[in-house]
Amino acid sequence: MMPPATRHSPPGTVYLLDDEPEMVKALTRLLRAKRFDVRGFTSVSVFLEAYRPEDKACLVLDVAMPELDGLELQRRLTHQGILIPIIFLTGHGDIPMSVRAIKAGATDFLTKPVDAAKLIPAVRAALQMAETRRQQIAETAGLAARLASLTPREREVMEHVVAGQLNKQIAADLGTGEQNIKLHRAHVMQKMGVESLADLVRAAERLGVGKTLSSKQ
Repeated sequence: MMPPATRHSPPGTVYLLDDEPEMVKALTRLLRAKRFDVRGFTSVSVFLEAYRPEDKACLVLDVAMPELDGLELQRRLTHQGILIPIIFLTGHGDIPMSVRAIKAGATDFLTKPVDAAKLIPAVRAALQMAETRRQQIAETAGLAARLASLTPREREVMEHVVAGQLNKQIAADLGTGEQNIKLHRAHVMQKMGVESLADLVRAAERLGVGKTLSSKQ
């Protein structure tokens, strides 16, 4: 019997970006010894060409890159919607720089020479964050598909339900009978794949449904 595929699959992709080739080589050797899939680069532009958004990945990034400093690259990636977890490396970083990096979404900020005992756990934590984000994106996409399956009337009913209205209030607002609202509400719960009002409200919050209606009340 074959063992589960996940047992031998790499834990994730680690992108290394440092303008010092020897640093990239050393970190690549270190991380591959821990069974990480590592891709090293000394150029920002080459990294951007090779980066694959579908990867479960993190980025180990040198702050002082000649083409584009690490903090500016972080800002550009975020602006482009690329939310890859970043671990910054620096040989001359200061506390304000570290604070700016963390506030902008960096998962860690390590100084050179890199301590393996700190880097390995930092990479594992960053990859776990990447996996969590991938799962959240997939879940949200699934909810969006379910939302798209609702009829216009069911969508209206859902918006009123998550705004906290009772069936009789919804019926009055939509000019229909309470029994019709109950039926539409049951269809909404079924199509959205939820079993409780609380679950429906949480799904609506993730999708931004009902915010306009709530603000008008």
